[in-house]
Amino acid sequence: MAGITGAMGTTYNLPNYVGELFSKSKEDTPFLSAIGGLTGGKSVDATQFEWQYYDLRDAEDNRQRVEGYAAQAGDERVRANATNVVEIHQEWVDLSYTKLAASGQRATNSEATVVIGGQRIPASELAFQVEAQYKQVARDVNKSFITGTYNKPANNSIARRTRGLLEAITTNVEFYNGVTLGNSNSLKAFKAKVLDLMQEAWDNGGIRETETRTIMVGSTLKRALSEAFITEAGYSESTRNVGGVDLQTIETDFGRCNIMLEAAMPSTSLVVVSLEDCAPAFLEIPGKGHFFAEPLPVSGASVKVQLYGEIGLEYGNEAKHAKLVLDES
Repeated sequence: MAGITGAMGTTYNLPNYVGELFSKSKEDTPFLSAIGGLTGGKSVDATQFEWQYYDLRDAEDNRQRVEGYAAQAGDERVRANATNVVEIHQEWVDLSYTKLAASGQRATNSEATVVIGGQRIPASELAFQVEAQYKQVARDVNKSFITGTYNKPANNSIARRTRGLLEAITTNVEFYNGVTLGNSNSLKAFKAKVLDLMQEAWDNGGIRETETRTIMVGSTLKRALSEAFITEAGYSESTRNVGGVDLQTIETDFGRCNIMLEAAMPSTSLVVVSLEDCAPAFLEIPGKGHFFAEPLPVSGASVKVQLYGEIGLEYGNEAKHAKLVLDES
């Protein structure tokens, strides 16, 4: 069904109906929800934000010293940094006074609407529209955090865009020629490739924390994972809750791993994510907060509300994640 774009909601283009109200769209945002959502995360004080990380030298079995060993030159670790930008998400709701008042008017024959459970549905048109906009913004942010292409413009003629996780991963990247459901040999090869990917992330310090070790996929590769690891290989499966998101888990060579089914993931990509390294970063607006709704000045016979927030993805050390790209050509 069509939405109203760039126009005021009136009794003509935003009719009332009778009965319980169901959502037709997917509202879940697993990746964003698991790392903090629109209310968690951290505050920053500039449009570009930075974080840093370090590593330790490889462990050695010959670093022992004799008694009275004289001090030698120092051995220090160098830190590295990464940056990203916050992107602006701004939406509006505009409802005529008539629309706000005519809550009992039905679209079919203008008779009074049927009241369900003593309450009209929705009870408030304004509250419903603002809530729907919040859900839409969450879906936009969730998608940006996964597939967003980085852009830090030189001026205000182009919008800032945060770097998504897929673009951020550059160290542990594998390519595969595709997987065929129902084909045992293809599924075995796919499983081996996924385990190779997990090993790359693990060898670089990733997926070491049990609760946040995650494979994130879309619907097609989720089926391939289930067939390859559970149906074909008989890996043990269970469930657990991460950041309020219920996730399937499987026991792998690298420990118990979450499987996150994410609609924003491309059908040809799979990522191994160390969720503990990921967080939303918000540019906090003084006196207003992170994401907020505020009334706008009246300029006619309608109520206008603005939703606003600036947010970017902090993804930590990109080498702690890994990416598999399928070539289905």
